[in-house]
Amino acid sequence: MKEIKAYIHRNRAADVVRALRKADFGHFTLVDVKQVLKILDTSGQEYSTEFGARVLTEVKLELVCKTELLEAAIALIKENAQTGQADSGCIYVSDIASHQPI
Repeated sequence: MKEIKAYIHRNRAADVVRALRKADFGHFTLVDVKQVLKILDTSGQEYSTEFGARVLTEVKLELVCKTELLEAAIALIKENAQTGQADSGCIYVSDIASHQPI
């Protein structure tokens, strides 16, 4: 199994969720995150007094899927997360060593 962590712009999250649900990727997590990074367009940044830096609020999507479904999931995320900017986010993939239901 594989774990996908995708950092996407908040305004694209709904489209990504719809695409994943339509393709039967029904179990995933969405979390608002603050990223400190250099971006070309500062309009989405805000100054965080908590962190003492300019931050960008994005959505982190976490999805665990079977290895054979990995490329399809990545393609759906990429296709629906595009903002038209050069850097629309990033995707990380990790191996899952074990999966135990609770």
